[in-house]
Amino acid sequence: MIRFMSLALCTALMFSSPTLAQQSEKDKNLDVRSPAGNLHVGKDADAQKAGLPLYPGARPQHTDNDDPVNLALSTDKFGMKLIVAKYETDDSSQKVLDFYREKMKKYGKVLECHSTEDKSGFHHDDDDKTSNEPVKCEGDNSGPVRELKVGTQDNQRIVALEDPKDGKATPFVIVYLRKYEKGDI
Repeated sequence: MIRFMSLALCTALMFSSPTLAQQSEKDKNLDVRSPAGNLHVGKDADAQKAGLPLYPGARPQHTDNDDPVNLALSTDKFGMKLIVAKYETDDSSQKVLDFYREKMKKYGKVLECHSTEDKSGFHHDDDDKTSNEPVKCEGDNSGPVRELKVGTQDNQRIVALEDPKDGKATPFVIVYLRKYEKGDI
């Protein structure tokens, strides 16, 4: 349902004389405001925008296909925000997990999940019955990727990482997803 509504809004925004607030080559952000709603797409994602502090000494991890993502969509009926930011540090993965486990506690019970691959992931059911249910571990909860999760299906934060390979830096990703309907905020 979110995919359908997002597609409908994007189509409406394209055909309804939108106002482009900002689009520059430097930051490659796009802000569109129209009577149908507002859309922000940018590479201006970071830990702070996800509601978490940046791990001390961490640096952004940029590769060709791994730029940070900041996506916000809002209408008078619904909205969605997605933040994905990737970092790396020379510290161990355990130190990173311990740091974020403590920082994420302010949002509720923190789960540690394990998976076989980094899906930078969150699991989200479009079913209204599950929207306020706490996040949960998916699959068989085994594998080298460790994820800290906190929140509900419609308002969740995730820190995912895998132990570094060949003694290199520890990569980690911070994800924030918030979906709401009119009256929820």
